[in-house]
Amino acid sequence: METDPAPETVADWKAVTDRLLISRCCAFHRNLEISSRYASVYRRLPACFKWAGMAAIASHHVRLALYPLRLDADRTGYVDIPHSLRRRRLLLTHDVDTIRATNNAIFDDIFWVHLAYAGEGDSDGDGIERLRALLGADTHYAPVLAGFEAIDRGRRVLADDTASAGDRRTAADLIWAGNVQLLEHEQRTLVQPHFDGLSCAFARLVSIGSATSFEVHGLRREAAYFTSFYLYSILHGLRAQPWPRITRYDDRWRWLVSSVVPRFRKFDANALLVDASMRRILDHSERYASVPCVRP
Repeated sequence: METDPAPETVADWKAVTDRLLISRCCAFHRNLEISSRYASVYRRLPACFKWAGMAAIASHHVRLALYPLRLDADRTGYVDIPHSLRRRRLLLTHDVDTIRATNNAIFDDIFWVHLAYAGEGDSDGDGIERLRALLGADTHYAPVLAGFEAIDRGRRVLADDTASAGDRRTAADLIWAGNVQLLEHEQRTLVQPHFDGLSCAFARLVSIGSATSFEVHGLRREAAYFTSFYLYSILHGLRAQPWPRITRYDDRWRWLVSSVVPRFRKFDANALLVDASMRRILDHSERYASVPCVRP
């Protein structure tokens, strides 16, 4: 049986990933599907795709911020976002919609790169060579390509049965460094321009509420992996800025690299625990897939 050839341009790859999702107007199903796609691609190469694992959990949490848009859902579950934005100003729905748009933009920009590297549609291809051909001349994607170069070098060492224990530890560190480069690109290039447009009131609310426990269940486990942006910022003394905000890049980045990433790395080392969390995200998406969210 013949298979479709692999896409040859960035635009083609983005079109492929966009077709994996339903209509953009369906904000909630789209969020669920984005989260499940991240979880699926992480499970495909868990030793390498650390950013995708973190993105799955972050996107899964974003669904909670979208609930004010539900106030304008009709009986079918369809949400008229333009109408909601016109009449729900007191509920900060413009800010909520910015969070929705940010989550969509991150998926559109980065998810396809994971598929291309993993060899989606072309089992004979070399993932890193494919990315070099696609991204080598694109300044926007230079940090992403650099991140995958590091990931690929680490992956090759881990695949070598003759590699020493020390070399394997260095390779694992290199893979994490590459994924942090992806995270920095996401935060600087995609998240920050959107966050610059959030209202001060919403920025304060999000700053206070931003926390993660990586979808683990059980009080003891949650305590071990829990991290709060606001608590971290206060305890680590951002004295020059008495009101730290997650919408400030420097404040947010310090928390991400000093608290979120180390905790996810510890979490990721427990294969059973991280797999349970990814399956929970996938099950949640599958469970709600049959709930109508578009007009018949």
